[in-house]
Amino acid sequence: MRIVLLATALLFSAPAFAQSSASLPLKLDLPGFQQVISDTGSVYVSGQPSEAAIRDLAAKGVKTIISVRTTAEMNNRAQVPFDEAALAKELGITFVNVPLGGPTSPYTPEALDQVIAAIKASDGEVLLHCTVGWRASHVWAAYLVKEKGLSYEEAIRQAEAINLNGYTPPNGERPVDSLLGRKAQ
Repeated sequence: MRIVLLATALLFSAPAFAQSSASLPLKLDLPGFQQVISDTGSVYVSGQPSEAAIRDLAAKGVKTIISVRTTAEMNNRAQVPFDEAALAKELGITFVNVPLGGPTSPYTPEALDQVIAAIKASDGEVLLHCTVGWRASHVWAAYLVKEKGLSYEEAIRQAEAINLNGYTPPNGERPVDSLLGRKAQ
């Protein structure tokens, strides 16, 4: 009884403690992903999947793919050697493209809202990807702050476990900050 009361007291008196103890995304050793695939517990975050990798994830219950690659990247068969949207349709997977990273594809709060809406609308597992998992890691961090209420620091820690690195664009704004609509931390 005393242990239950103590645990309850800790839960209600120290929400920051609960946030900082969140387990990190698990990097998976699955073939067919450029650089990385991580399981966050609710969303897979990865680099570009191959056609075979998408088929494997469909068998594992992925019902939505969210690509944050630009339209030019998705249409360049040297970079993506198959039509990902057509493959998703064939497999009964919802495909959502929220292009980020090009001059006509800025990181905005509206883009984050599109990703959040796609995650919420999914009736199964979700794959969020870009080229090597870097952009997707920024999106994931912003999602954790805006949708899950994690602190900025904890969200960055979670994203670093996927493929967020220390690169800051020349304008000084990290994509996660632009997605959240605020100045760099």
